[in-house]
Amino acid sequence: MNHPGKISAGYCPVIDCHTAHVACKFTKIENKMDRKTGKVKEASPKLIQNGDAAIVTLKPTKPMCVESFAEYPPLGRFAIRDMRQTVAVGVIKSITSVDSMTQQS
Repeated sequence: MNHPGKISAGYCPVIDCHTAHVACKFTKIENKMDRKTGKVKEASPKLIQNGDAAIVTLKPTKPMCVESFAEYPPLGRFAIRDMRQTVAVGVIKSITSVDSMTQQS
């Protein structure tokens, strides 16, 4: 992560995934990870800052076509951009799809 401040739940940057550019909200910071070993350093941290690695839950503001990195790597990578700079990069571990029929009612 390369961000001048601290990031907490509620942060809403633009996510670039393949050709999509969609604003996404950080709904929850699941774990703060050790960058070298990949082990959990802290569960449910309040915030993350420059140099941290984390697993977070993101919610897009509009529909977005993505896949998990394990299923289809080109649609499983993303970049987080804010203030015209790349703030972080990552891979999609899992997705929760919403049926389009339930959104129309």
